[in-house]
Amino acid sequence: MEAKLLIDVMHKVGPIDDRLYGSFIEHLGRAVYGGIYQPGQGTADDEGFRRDVLDLVRDLRVPIVRYPGGNFVSAYDWEDGVGPRDKRPTRLDLAWKTVETNEMGLNEFARWAKKADSDVMMALNLGTRGLEAAKNLVEYCNHPGGTYWSDLRRSHGIADPYGFKVWCLGNEMDGPWQTGHKTADEYGRLAAECARAIRQFDDSLELVACGSSTGEMPTFPDWEAAVLDHTYEFVDYISLHTYFKNLDDDLPSFLAKSVGMDNFIRTVVGTADYVKAKKRSKKTMMLSFDEWNVWYHSEEADSKQEPWTVSPPLLEDLYNFEDALVTGCMINSLIRNADRVKMACLAQLVNVIAPIMTSDTGCWPQATYWPFYYASRYGRGVSLGVECDSPAYEDPDLGAIPYLDVTATHDEEAGRAVLFIVNRSMDEPVDIDVRLGGFSAKGIEKQVLMTSEDPKAVNDEAYPNRVRAVNTDIFRLAGERISGALPPLSWSMVSVALR
Repeated sequence: MEAKLLIDVMHKVGPIDDRLYGSFIEHLGRAVYGGIYQPGQGTADDEGFRRDVLDLVRDLRVPIVRYPGGNFVSAYDWEDGVGPRDKRPTRLDLAWKTVETNEMGLNEFARWAKKADSDVMMALNLGTRGLEAAKNLVEYCNHPGGTYWSDLRRSHGIADPYGFKVWCLGNEMDGPWQTGHKTADEYGRLAAECARAIRQFDDSLELVACGSSTGEMPTFPDWEAAVLDHTYEFVDYISLHTYFKNLDDDLPSFLAKSVGMDNFIRTVVGTADYVKAKKRSKKTMMLSFDEWNVWYHSEEADSKQEPWTVSPPLLEDLYNFEDALVTGCMINSLIRNADRVKMACLAQLVNVIAPIMTSDTGCWPQATYWPFYYASRYGRGVSLGVECDSPAYEDPDLGAIPYLDVTATHDEEAGRAVLFIVNRSMDEPVDIDVRLGGFSAKGIEKQVLMTSEDPKAVNDEAYPNRVRAVNTDIFRLAGERISGALPPLSWSMVSVALR
């Protein structure tokens, strides 16, 4: 098969916010306890944070991490996780039917995030709580001192305010599974009240309203329209969440799902723009895709988990090469829509549907780690439109699916143009001819490739590099053209240095 591509320096989709490569830590399973925090483990520092995990997280260059949930936050009393550890209560977590010791809380997580070179995207409980708790938490975190809540923080040993800039107004409040589930109008009114109060405290903070938990919800996109009708002038983002499964072991259909992700984004954009027009607003609503991933491998094991235990192994998907390809497609979808998707969170970061897994003796990157790693390191700057003339196959739900999923970025400061490419074909290579319009190419700076003889191959502690991206020489540069033969079922990246 053959495909022709064109990228042009003038065909700009929009600037890529660094926070497009964010992630997520929830008090769920072994994400916190045994994941980022494990006192006494061989690599743990004096605060109990695993240095081996921190090394892998820093390598991913994750600029922001959402915390503390997720479903967990909708019944969470933030006060339980501050102050002296020996006085913190142990609580039942209704969301995941576990026991939360509160040994690690807000202040510990803020210290961990600083060590990970990440900012914190703080989530508020709008399930069982509301305006009072929200404004108190913002004051605790962000006010210098001289008031009850800021002085309480100072009494806990934190003299300077954190200055958290991004605040999520609840989590998935459209979901009947959510503690404190609300209708769109109930939630929209509460979110608007909280947003107004937070704006009174600091109008520069960035606020995220809850969108639909998935594009498959029966209330989608009416939920977005109603919520934004209440909140449009008070928030900066509407959230999106999506997870993909391959329960039928149908790889072509699995690889096509990212086209549905693009459709989901376009529908939310259209709904937000409708509300903008309805309100005659001058503001354009941006999107925060603050949960996205593959999630299905662990469902059977989770169904057998005993309830009301401390940090049990939940949602521990062991990702294979197929999942890495889908992850690459999902990242491409985010880059392709960077004009409106300004933040995104790979859910989650460690052990729980995560690119990083741990044991008591070590940690290792999953197969899905690598597309995220290279996109985070090289996919900065500006997203470029890609004209791609590619053969396609038919999906029963999504129609014609191009064999090639391609995005391009231009980082003027770094002096590079980058292509990220997934070949969805099961058995045929694709010969590509890429024309670089308006660029002055100097040479290929970096090219990497992911393939596998076994699409079900996974990494584990014994073989942590079974599936990974490796240096390759499949791409060639001649003048302003790139050519190459992309192997079937492959993810690749080529970075071109510019004059």
